[in-house]
Amino acid sequence: MTRPADDPNALTGSSPRPAARSAGLAHESAHLHVAGEAIYVDDQRELAGTAHAALGLATVAHARVLAMDLDAVRATPGVIRVLTAADIPGTNDCGPVVHDDPILADGEVRYVGQPLFAVIADSHDTARRAARRARIDYAPLPALLDARSARAQQSSVLPPMHLVRGDPAAGLAAAPHRLEGEWAVGGQEHFYLEGQVACAVPREDGGLQLWCSTQHPSEMQHTVAQALGLASNRVVVEVRRMGGGFGGKESQSALFACVAAVAAWLCRRPVKLRPDRDDDILITGKRHDVHYDYAVGYDAEGRILALRADMTLRAGCSADLSGPVATRAICHVDNAYYLPAADISAFLARTHTQSNTAFRGFGGPQGAILIEYLIDGIARRLGRDPLDVRRANFYGGPGRDTTPYGQTVADNVLPELVDALEASCDYRARRNAIAAYNAASPVLKKGLALTPVKFGISFNLAHLNQAGALVHVYTDGSVLVNHGGTEMGQGLNTKVCQVVAHTLGVAPTRVRATATDTSKVPNTSATAASSGADLNGKAAEDAARQIRDRLAAFAAERHGVAAADIAFADDGVHVGARRLPFAELVQQAYQARVQLWSDGFYATPGLHWDARTLTGHPFYYYAYGAAVSEVLVDTLTGEWRLLRADLLHDAGRSINPAIDRGQVEGGFIQGMGWLTCEELVWDADGRLLTHAPSTYKIPAVHDCPPDFRVRLFDRPNRADTILRSKAVGEPPLLLGFSVWFAIRDAIAAAGDGRINPPLRAPATPEAILDAVEAVQAGMGLR
Repeated sequence: MTRPADDPNALTGSSPRPAARSAGLAHESAHLHVAGEAIYVDDQRELAGTAHAALGLATVAHARVLAMDLDAVRATPGVIRVLTAADIPGTNDCGPVVHDDPILADGEVRYVGQPLFAVIADSHDTARRAARRARIDYAPLPALLDARSARAQQSSVLPPMHLVRGDPAAGLAAAPHRLEGEWAVGGQEHFYLEGQVACAVPREDGGLQLWCSTQHPSEMQHTVAQALGLASNRVVVEVRRMGGGFGGKESQSALFACVAAVAAWLCRRPVKLRPDRDDDILITGKRHDVHYDYAVGYDAEGRILALRADMTLRAGCSADLSGPVATRAICHVDNAYYLPAADISAFLARTHTQSNTAFRGFGGPQGAILIEYLIDGIARRLGRDPLDVRRANFYGGPGRDTTPYGQTVADNVLPELVDALEASCDYRARRNAIAAYNAASPVLKKGLALTPVKFGISFNLAHLNQAGALVHVYTDGSVLVNHGGTEMGQGLNTKVCQVVAHTLGVAPTRVRATATDTSKVPNTSATAASSGADLNGKAAEDAARQIRDRLAAFAAERHGVAAADIAFADDGVHVGARRLPFAELVQQAYQARVQLWSDGFYATPGLHWDARTLTGHPFYYYAYGAAVSEVLVDTLTGEWRLLRADLLHDAGRSINPAIDRGQVEGGFIQGMGWLTCEELVWDADGRLLTHAPSTYKIPAVHDCPPDFRVRLFDRPNRADTILRSKAVGEPPLLLGFSVWFAIRDAIAAAGDGRINPPLRAPATPEAILDAVEAVQAGMGLR
């Protein structure tokens, strides 16, 4: 795999970095990962008497449950107990916003795979086998299995959303050119490497300890407490690490946590619930698939004058997080472009399928890809290079710098970033070379596309943008930090440790992060919305700064200098011309009874949002990026290869460029997978057919381009973020758009280049062949 700049500093500019912000600092658990010693929930040594749970799943999409014959289940040797909805001591609900999501179905089944009961047995295998011995009698009810059918019957989980700016109807009527039609993008399975898992243990005096693979420990604490009828202070949730989450463990880990907790509570023994991969996929929700009805008016230069975009999202059987997902989708329909008049709406269709949920990007990708699809179509209609049309529509200065929801785009580095990427990847020369190649190649066609990203950073709900942390300095000079974020492989703990080390001026090796624990930092927000480092890094910095200020005041008094003359750097404390080892000053401060621990808190400033009008200032800042992809498509088979990808992503002043670059690479490949090979298929009875690696295909190593060039755009964030860095969790996923549009470009070359290929997303070989045949027959979307 070609990486022209192997020096991480070369990727981000030559500006010097403090040691604690070293580009080469490894992930804090890397040595454990490669040695197989990193402990996940299922790796923990089981306590004596641990029982295992398995779930009994519904086999119909929509029905009344007439009877559940569980006698054979209970009679299975090794079965300890069988739980149904009637056994839940408290509230039978795990919905994060709207309380419409039962832990165990109670009288009505709403999708194939919905848990009906839980078996508690002496082994994992026994519990699974026993669960399959149940006999359920159903009275079938009408089932709505796709979003458009649900919308036709006005079946929704929440009221529709509608944002209007200017007079889009008049703008469309007056536009010299117009493009309108329908399109759709599919959903996406999270396919985290570590599946859902929870282990619950009863504690003394009516308490309960829960180890859970979740992005939201506080939500699990709250939901489990409700299910048990307890106060939250009796439930402790601990998360050391997850093997991936991608949003699928934000709210949907609650069902598994609650079942394990209820079982442990009633059986008075430890209980672990770890579904196998098939059951995990059958039970849990996905990325929302979306159907679009659109109309766009534009001028001869391709500049958009007005837009109407109506999105129908498949919410599934309950609301889950579909409301905020749709809100973010609406707020990202503009992506990088100024829309003078816009009518954007979203309908959240209730279907009898899995309840869809958060997924990396949280609706942003579904909103942004529509405008990219339209610009690509406009460019082909006008016979112009899509990059030129994109540039014509970029946000600009005053008068062209306000989003449809009213926020000013004040930090727009995208024009400069795109210029840099266009030059570094030789876009124009490659475009000409590809045209020559295609003219001489009747079967194999190449395609090229450059797509930009503008992604808003913050939770949609302002009150979620807060975080807390604890920092302890021990008398030997070692430092311990605990914060409310969760580590899922993205390097959050590594960055927080770097922040603390940087603030105290010590070597990063002195600082260690401990497991997220609701008994240490309470009321935490989910590690989501790309805000983990922004929020928790700031909270940890606040705690470390308080300790540093106390140490500085103590050293100033002890040595007779001004506090301003004391510097913490290079693993020591500089008092005037004298340098003290950090540990020595800490020991002196301890003996003088100086407090060597502190809590820290951070709340993102300046955020506000009116959910009624869908206007306000929902984002603290924007992260930007752009990608160029080159593909080769076989027009006889529909097979394709990604030949080269050039990525340039805005990470602000990166805290850890090595980790950030890894996030950019991974996000790009995951976005590519969503739009190319990851296809969710249900049959006519609502059964999900793609519920295992044999039928659901995520990108593998061989799908990565042989020439993969990833760089970070090094500009300090103008917003006061932690060390002026920017979020890199979700925005890079949108860079994968460039692969889909490169495939579409290659398909267009199978005709005269002026036909808009009717390519579906995901662009499976079957979808590619259908589009190629349409283009060659002259039946494309002109």
